[in-house]
Amino acid sequence: MGSVVRVIDLREGMDGVNVKVRVIEAGEAKVIETKNGPRTISEAVVGDDSGRVRLTLWGKLAGSIKKGEAIEIRGGWTTTYRGQVQLNVGAKGNIARIGDEDVAREDDIPEDTPKPKTQYTQTTRGPPRRGPPRGWRPQR
Repeated sequence: MGSVVRVIDLREGMDGVNVKVRVIEAGEAKVIETKNGPRTISEAVVGDDSGRVRLTLWGKLAGSIKKGEAIEIRGGWTTTYRGQVQLNVGAKGNIARIGDEDVAREDDIPEDTPKPKTQYTQTTRGPPRRGPPRGWRPQR
């Protein structure tokens, strides 16, 4: 597997991601409905000395981490959800506990988050158009 990536350098669409992070928040496992049927997930926020990122744990890994732990994630992948880069780890990845000294303390983790490739902005199209649709001509 590849080298360890800093959280701030994560970009959407990455595969085989390896990071060393501290768990800032950790949620309980829950079952959600997906287009492929029900799946077990848990969500967390993790970070290193460069920033923080939302983490989704899929399947048997759901609910396997606790707040404050220092962990190494191997074989993760990234997606974008609601305009934010998100890290995921499932059956093809793994999580290992590492020494506390290998990762920044929670107080030393900045609020910065990785930026998606595309910045989404809301556009305004103006007031509704009056009259017939463009290209419409009355029949003669």
